[in-house]
Amino acid sequence: MDIFAKIAAGEIPSYKCAENDEFYAFLDINPLVEGHTLVIPRREVDYFFDMDDDELARYQQFAKRVAIAIKKAFPCKKVAQVVLGLEVAHAHIHLIPMQTEADADFRRPKLSLTEEQFQTIAAKIRDNF
Repeated sequence: MDIFAKIAAGEIPSYKCAENDEFYAFLDINPLVEGHTLVIPRREVDYFFDMDDDELARYQQFAKRVAIAIKKAFPCKKVAQVVLGLEVAHAHIHLIPMQTEADADFRRPKLSLTEEQFQTIAAKIRDNF
């Protein structure tokens, strides 16, 4: 089982923002901005385009609901959707609240947040989901 599957299964702690039977959303532990969230399928699949069309559509619909919750919790111009993922062999979407495109620049320094800050951020997103 990969690290994201273990997170979704509750074997590794995370700051849960939203979930259903198929998908799980949690805070990135190295966030670019407050509210930076990862959305993953619960089943282990490495490559987005290995998902069948129906599953991919449900994944995007779930991510959209999470993005709407993020935008309510952290008012911003848009919520960026970024698909990267060579470092973890599990499909994942980064949802990043942004005021400018620089907010979604992965080369910039990451925020250093406390446990309490992470918990507060996750609760804000959950409350708006």
